[in-house]
This record gives sequence, C-alpha cells and structure tokens, in this order.
Amino acid sequence: MSIYAIGDIHGGLKGLTQLLDRMPFTQEDTLIFLGDYVDGWSESAQVIDFLIDFSKTTDCIFIKGNHDVWCEDWLRSGRGDAVWLAHGGQGTVESYVNYSAVEKKKHFYFFADMPLFHIDERDRLFVHAGFTSEKGVVYEVHKKNFYFDRTLLEMAMTAEKNISNTSMLSSNRLKHYKEIYIGHTPTINFNVDKPINVMNLWDIDTGAAFTGKLSAIDIETKKVFQSEPLLKLYPNELGRNKA
Repeated sequence: MSIYAIGDIHGGLKGLTQLLDRMPFTQEDTLIFLGDYVDGWSESAQVIDFLIDFSKTTDCIFIKGNHDVWCEDWLRSGRGDAVWLAHGGQGTVESYVNYSAVEKKKHFYFFADMPLFHIDERDRLFVHAGFTSEKGVVYEVHKKNFYFDRTLLEMAMTAEKNISNTSMLSSNRLKHYKEIYIGHTPTINFNVDKPINVMNLWDIDTGAAFTGKLSAIDIETKKVFQSEPLLKLYPNELGRNKA
C-alpha cells in the first residue's frame, strides 16, 4: 500500500485530473489531500463534486485549508468574507451559480467533516499550514494556526542551515513527528517548482493557484508526480484573482 500527499488544488479541476492520471495509485492506496481545494481557477465547485465522487472508490483523507474554511463559512451563511472574495472567493461563488441549495449543503458537510490534521501510525503529520505549540498539534491553542501558520516552514528553513533535526537545539515542533507534510506556502515563492524538503518537513504546495503545477508525492519513495502548469490548462483565465 502506498500513501500519497497532494498539494493545494485551488479550483483547478483540469490539473487535478491530469495529476491523478499520471499517478500509479491503486484502490489499495491512500491519498491525503493537504487542503485548499477551492479559490483560484474557475472550477472550485466542480473540484468538490469530483472529490466527493472520487472518495467513494479511493481511500482519501481531506485536510482542511484556510480557503476551505472561508468557503464553508459562505456555504453556511451566504455571506462571503471580504478578504476571501478578493483572494479567489469571488470565482468560487461564481462556480456555484447553477448549484441548488441541496447541492450546496452537500458541499458544506463535506467541508465541515474535514479534519484539521492527520497523524498516521508512523507518527507522520499531515496539516495544511502548520502549528505553533512546542508540545505538538494536540496542544495547539489557536486552531487557525493549522491552516494559516507559516512559521513552521520558516523556522525549518532557517534551522536547516545550522543544525540537524535530531539536535537538542532543534525546535520541539519538528521532533514530535517522523515527518511533516504541509501545503499553504507555494514553493514557487522560493523559485522552486517541486516540493521542498527542509529537515523532516515537506512542502507540497507548488503554486497551482498561480503559475505553478499541482503536485503529489509518494511519501515512502519520495517520487514526485506533477500536472502541467495550471496557466497552460486554463489559458483564458490569466489575470483572475488568485489565492
């Protein structure tokens, strides 16, 4: 059985289906999605439809991201957060234009059921963004950190230059887990178009919301699979508000 971690999709259904076609997964494998399924490209609602159906035949774990929290709130209340609307949310609202109240409620429950993190039997952590508690995720006081925090990656990138993650000087946040897999921060921010590994942390968000590709990684072999850049798959959407 293989386990794959998949980065931020951001409404790019074409990228998602292309990526899955390029992955050698079977129905015995597990796919762990790291959040941010919506906001960015034009098919956010359609991505959720696809994932709901896909999970009926494939073992999936869907971690909740910050854009998913915003969309869930909108589906609940009918009111969109101003920051969300300006960062991809408006496109998501438009993708739901032909959806009934019943269909929207189905999507709401899909978001509502998502965990904020997952820890497997080998102490590998999967979370959208990060956490700040030195005692680990179960002690995190501010739940928003699970889908907004960037300090975990920043700390790891700084620490890697100087010390090993087994050192007593290394952050306790890293030492709690064998490996940590996150999304949220596009690797293209660092001019890298593939997942980044720093210490025992892996960032799988390769910028599919912008000019990058959608990526997945086999967490045992560390083999990476990618779609084409989403700009190539949605050439008529250049200039849309992005995440």
